[in-house]
Amino acid sequence: MNKVVFPENKEKAEQMAAYMKNLFPFAGVTAPERAVLEKELLKASKKLPFMELFDLINFYYDKSEREYQYLAIDLATVNVKRFSFEEVLCFKPFVIDKAWWDSVDSWRKFFGLWGFYHLEEMPQLFEAFFGETDFWHRRIAINLQLLYKEKTNTVLLKKAIIYDKTTDEFFIQKAIGWSLRQYSKTDPLWVKTLIETTELSRLAVREGSKYLPKP
Repeated sequence: MNKVVFPENKEKAEQMAAYMKNLFPFAGVTAPERAVLEKELLKASKKLPFMELFDLINFYYDKSEREYQYLAIDLATVNVKRFSFEEVLCFKPFVIDKAWWDSVDSWRKFFGLWGFYHLEEMPQLFEAFFGETDFWHRRIAINLQLLYKEKTNTVLLKKAIIYDKTTDEFFIQKAIGWSLRQYSKTDPLWVKTLIETTELSRLAVREGSKYLPKP
């Protein structure tokens, strides 16, 4: 299986790094270009035993350029259906490794998909992130069910929101607003009631009420 090596484009790399506040170096490969370059590896990865796949993901995640972290997360995501609960938890430490909103939200999609495919075990997955010391883990707890619609476990959603409602962290308050806004498409009354009966930040309320009917 051939390894993926992203070609460097200095001009694009500088632009992409600047967009991410120069927290990480980039090779300068756009998402469409990356999709083409990693296509064969993603396909081949589906035949790998778990430990070989995990080692491959770790190999790419450890590289300097940000595109390799994206590739590593893509490798995990295209294989998400076949992981056991114990296996999926092996990826939890990656969330706070080279963490920023781009990688954390991609990991949230990965964990969220696993939870959606395993709804009976989803509460256990939620608890693995809920109340954690690192706020990036808690952001995943808040946004874990972002795309669950009518299958959203509102008890867990409310639990995550209440736990962090006074946390003075932009990415937490943004996550609360994001989850409320998304779920308001499914159950606007539930969201409206929560906002009216819970002391939330102005940011969370503003974001969460965007799709609610105006009085």
